[in-house]
Amino acid sequence: MPIEIGRIEALFRYPVKSMRGEQLDAASLGWHGIEGDRRLAFRRVHERSGMPWLTARKLPELVSFVPLRREGDDDEALPTHVRTPEGEVMPVFGEALAAEVERRAGTPVQMMQLNNGIFDDASISVIACATVFELGRRAKTNVDVRRFRPNILVRSTRAVPFEEDRWVGGVLAFGEASDAPAVTVTARDPRCAMVNIDPDGGKSTPEVLKVCVRANDRNAGVYGAVTRIGRLTVGQSVVLHVSA
Repeated sequence: MPIEIGRIEALFRYPVKSMRGEQLDAASLGWHGIEGDRRLAFRRVHERSGMPWLTARKLPELVSFVPLRREGDDDEALPTHVRTPEGEVMPVFGEALAAEVERRAGTPVQMMQLNNGIFDDASISVIACATVFELGRRAKTNVDVRRFRPNILVRSTRAVPFEEDRWVGGVLAFGEASDAPAVTVTARDPRCAMVNIDPDGGKSTPEVLKVCVRANDRNAGVYGAVTRIGRLTVGQSVVLHVSA
């Protein structure tokens, strides 16, 4: 039976992989995730593995680069420029930005655009407020949810840490209408060193990943696949549908 488990607390989108994200009041959920999410990324030119993308795991400073749109552009338009940590604004596909990132990373890079998104595992990630709070409590620090780079932050009614694990195999619908946008929860989200990186400045706090490992076998939040498209808004109800 469908069970209302909470509300959308916040929505996030990351136009350029590993760069500063955006907090949204509303977003369009398409078949390839939130529109405009992770459509751009730097490719390491000489990398021949299945994961050629430059991420903040390799270059923590990337989180301090800020994607920018032209004034008047639609909220879902891709960024045209990027502001560096020092405040210089450069075209997103320009040679100057690539050279700046290459200088910091120590390897040649090329900005790439993939219209279906550039994801490590899945196009949607969801985490609950109680999970973030619990990890902060165990790490004895104020853990910013942006460390986990979720698309959807849920404030659940039960407020039980790692409640998301029980959602795997079910469907999360956002809103009460029969055609509400929905995501099938496919797997727990195994965390990496990205969660150690402070989203404001890139400083590393290794204890955050350590508590993920100790508290829930490295997992925090869940991944999902879009099963019904539509509009997401902060405050929408979150309804869990599970098979009998």
